[in-house]
Amino acid sequence: MNERSIHLTEIDPKEFFGTQNSTLKFLKAHFPKLKIVARGAEIKAFGEPLILDEFEKRLQMLVKYFDKYNHLDENAIEQLLTSNGSAKNNSKKADGVLVHGVGGSQIKAQTENQRRMVAMMETNDMLFAIGPAGTGKTYTAVALAVKALRDKEVKRIILTRPAVESGENLGFLPGDLKDKLDPYMQPLYDALRDMIPFEKLDSYIEKGTIQIAPLAFMRGRTLDHAFVILDEAQNTTSGQMKMFLTRMGKRAKFIVTGDPGQIDLPRKQVSGLKTSLLALKDVKGIANVYLDEKDVIRHRLVKEIIKAYKNIDAE
Repeated sequence: MNERSIHLTEIDPKEFFGTQNSTLKFLKAHFPKLKIVARGAEIKAFGEPLILDEFEKRLQMLVKYFDKYNHLDENAIEQLLTSNGSAKNNSKKADGVLVHGVGGSQIKAQTENQRRMVAMMETNDMLFAIGPAGTGKTYTAVALAVKALRDKEVKRIILTRPAVESGENLGFLPGDLKDKLDPYMQPLYDALRDMIPFEKLDSYIEKGTIQIAPLAFMRGRTLDHAFVILDEAQNTTSGQMKMFLTRMGKRAKFIVTGDPGQIDLPRKQVSGLKTSLLALKDVKGIANVYLDEKDVIRHRLVKEIIKAYKNIDAE
């Protein structure tokens, strides 16, 4: 009896096989002449060579579908095992979906200005997304980056922030540099974890396909074939911003996000974000999107808080 062994890479076997091994049950029912055994991330099948070839082909189709949608339902499994080689995600309201996140969740722009961000990146290589906290500018930017990586438009994602100690001294935190910086980079990790399963994200970070680093680490680099996001850009100096923007290499996409109302730089230090918005306002290929309280998708009180502070600033 012939044996075929297939290892699932960058996939959580529990998610792939489903509740009570539903995917495995479908495979066994569709290939009754094979003995199919799954242990961890490895699947072994025993039987005739021609049937094993068809089994491997169908299994790879399931893996490809799962890799795209992060979910396998009964309808998709049935289509992939019986059709001529394709299956569509028939989830409702699929229009405008940027990526399918963990568990198959649909991640899309939810407000008019977030949709403007998506549209602007289709025709521009650099975008400034400006707005207060909670408007989804960073989350939408990360979703656009993940989409570009999955569509093979770029080879890597680079996420960075200026390491300004916003009232806290990083030097007194325990651990090495990564340990100190990880909490500061947490919003970027959170967005990625919504969109990419843990095993794949861990692999991407280990291989350098996804890089998360403080802004100082960008110096001297040329960022080719990359989707690069500079978050919290209001805390850059003019020199840092110029350094970052001139890292742009061939076939790269840049998104700069920031909130001019939350600058943590020393007094009298001009924000590089404000300088760049003035200097680059007439440059073709660079777009600006301004988000406001109407784009807030957090608790309803966040909108009211933003409005209240806006009124104080206007006085």
